[in-house]
Amino acid sequence: MRKLKVQVQISIDGYIAGPNGEMDWMNFNWSDDLKQYVTELTGTIDTILLGRKLAEGFIPYWTESLNSDSPADGADVFVNTPKVVFTKTLHECPWERTSLAKGELRQEIQALKQINGKDMIAYGGAGFLSALIENNLIDELHLFVNPTAIGKGLPIFQQLQKKQAYTLLQSRSFDCGIVVLTYQPA
Repeated sequence: MRKLKVQVQISIDGYIAGPNGEMDWMNFNWSDDLKQYVTELTGTIDTILLGRKLAEGFIPYWTESLNSDSPADGADVFVNTPKVVFTKTLHECPWERTSLAKGELRQEIQALKQINGKDMIAYGGAGFLSALIENNLIDELHLFVNPTAIGKGLPIFQQLQKKQAYTLLQSRSFDCGIVVLTYQPA
């Protein structure tokens, strides 16, 4: 069975975005060692899972970057890797190499885990990631802890109904100041 990994930037006080979705606090000036880490992480996957809200910005951004004169690092992976967008509102998929998952989250994820292939990685907003965490669907959690506190914002652990224990697999600091904490469910 393949794994579901999550990569998410988070503030030191536990938010993945400001109260209105602001991301101006994130460190986007990644050092070469962090870029290499992401290259290695995405090298183990063959499917990207996205919540609908993030997909609406993520897919066009990376497509535009790939088609530009100087594509951003990772653009080829983010555009050409097959994607699954979880949605209750879209009826047709407007993006290439992308399918829609409209069913119950747990069933959709379990079915995707049964497909032969490499691992999957999820990116998403607070709602999508919270649902993955709440339903205990994540096999590896890669928290990119930014050296910033924002005071209030959108958390991803708020919907938990009971305690979840995790085992630290790795803690690694990078030259740009981000620390990546990698966990798996205990």
